[in-house]
Amino acid sequence: MRAALIGNRSDTDPGLVGHALRRRGYSFVELAREDHATWELSPADVDLVVSLGSSWSTYWPEFERETATERGFLLSAHGSGVPVLGICFGAQQLATALGGTVSRLHKHEIGWHEVSALPENGTGRAAEILAGQWFQWHYDGFSVPSGATALAHSAVSPQAFRVGRTLAVQFHPEATESIVRHWSSGDGATELVEAGIDREDLLDRTRRTMDDVRSRTDTLVDWFLRDVAQTHEN
Repeated sequence: MRAALIGNRSDTDPGLVGHALRRRGYSFVELAREDHATWELSPADVDLVVSLGSSWSTYWPEFERETATERGFLLSAHGSGVPVLGICFGAQQLATALGGTVSRLHKHEIGWHEVSALPENGTGRAAEILAGQWFQWHYDGFSVPSGATALAHSAVSPQAFRVGRTLAVQFHPEATESIVRHWSSGDGATELVEAGIDREDLLDRTRRTMDDVRSRTDTLVDWFLRDVAQTHEN
């Protein structure tokens, strides 16, 4: 089985999500956002689409062509019943493509933050899987599109919704120590300083929680494939 993996050139590591999907027989075809003009793959060519995070904002005009191309791809996949998993920026792209909005938050979320399931919708299996501490690194948030089911939220923004065979999560279930180390270097290191977050403390927390998060991400991916991806209505 093949999965389209959408990300930026310097950041296409699917981390724990990738490990979970490979264990279930998936291989990846990478689509770099910067190379959108030369994408030859269509949603009909794959069994699954995964859209990763980005340092961009969905509404930045300088990347309008790149983001519009990706949204078109995601909307086509969603409309044709190809399962789609959007993570962070990918979730925001899905929200926009499906009629929601993305805007700057009054407060960023960087590091390990609590996600709570919504009592009316995030119940049962979804609540068990989505609730808890997840890694976050975002300044923007999405509104849940009309017709989608909101599943979870944090103190500052919606965190998950599903519609048809599509699942969007604001948090980063894929985050590994190496991914967090990469994100927290260069410009990321400056962002941490500005946010008052100690990089070594963040990496230490990531190391200590990794066994638990690896198991929870595997469970999330399993639920996505067995439940969300098997939905019969878009």
